[in-house]
Amino acid sequence: MIPQKTLRLLIALAAGTLFLCCTGSGRGGGNTSLRTGQPIPSESGTFYLDTLYSGLDNPWGMAWLQDGRMLVTERKGEILIFEDDRYSGEKLKGFPQTYERGQGGLLDIQPHPHYAENGWIYATYAKPGAGGGSTTLIRFRLSGNDITDLKTLYETTPLSTAGVHFGSRIIFDNDGYLYFSTGERGAKEHAQNLANDMGKIHRLHDDGRIPADNPFVDTPLAKPSIWSYGHRNVQGMAYDSTHNVIYATEHGPRGGDELNIIEKGKNYGWPVITYGIDYSGAIISVLTEKEGMEQPIHYWTPSLATCGLLFYTGDKFAGWQGNLFAGALALTHVARIELRNGNYAHEEKLLQGIGRVRHIAQSADGYIYVLTEGPGMLLKLIPAE
Repeated sequence: MIPQKTLRLLIALAAGTLFLCCTGSGRGGGNTSLRTGQPIPSESGTFYLDTLYSGLDNPWGMAWLQDGRMLVTERKGEILIFEDDRYSGEKLKGFPQTYERGQGGLLDIQPHPHYAENGWIYATYAKPGAGGGSTTLIRFRLSGNDITDLKTLYETTPLSTAGVHFGSRIIFDNDGYLYFSTGERGAKEHAQNLANDMGKIHRLHDDGRIPADNPFVDTPLAKPSIWSYGHRNVQGMAYDSTHNVIYATEHGPRGGDELNIIEKGKNYGWPVITYGIDYSGAIISVLTEKEGMEQPIHYWTPSLATCGLLFYTGDKFAGWQGNLFAGALALTHVARIELRNGNYAHEEKLLQGIGRVRHIAQSADGYIYVLTEGPGMLLKLIPAE
């Protein structure tokens, strides 16, 4: 077992405290070949940590295309292109103007499950408009590095000048339905109001149409795209395709971050029930449960400030198959979560002190990648065995 002091040093080196073999990118960092000198132990095996790129500026989402390219979004509205685990120096061209305010900007990115056939890429971003900004879902194709055929599929309302709680993550299920999350923009009452889009998870066809079997299509005044509601700010969603289960991580206020299983038409309680208090210390609600409102399968106090969520299905880390991986912004680690019959069973903290973890994703060949901010890095976990 590596002593804790030595382990922290290894992680600090991999985090880019010392940049070795930098190629220089003009972005305050560059491509690197830095790897921890000794494997990092975990409860289920050991791994190396590669720092693939340093100098990212508020990275948010990442996705792989059929041709092997990897796209990384930055909140300011840029999409960087990586090839063979190296930043190519190129970006996509033609992304629309973003509402870059506070937590707002370019957010998640996901290719269509049948990208090889149709070429569609989906993204969520904060779109500027009269009255502020709104979380908006778009899709587009690529011609080389140029964005083409861009179409807005869903623009949430009401607009707000608030700089917080935009969400947002995108997933697809086995039937090709698209789900994306929205935060309540700091207005707690939005989350329980079915007449607006805030604090919800929405379900659409891949072309933006409303599915006829959505739970509130026949509810007067309700937004028909809503799949679930009563959310504060969901910034992590992952799909277990074997069991057809959607998992989501949600920011609490001061304490009370949640891990939920998302189901049709369910109310997840914010702000009527919560395990957290306001940042000022004020009580938001004396209730932690109420009939008709869902309980999380786990909650964290103090808050992780959880962001990004992966359900691991690869074969590179056999002991981690079927585990969830959640990023911790405030507590600066990756939480590896073991499940038993779909419920929370055990948790291990990986990469403690690595930085604000914004997202975790799995490549097609089963490796795990991590995005951090402050410092902004692209990291890759490599099994030691």
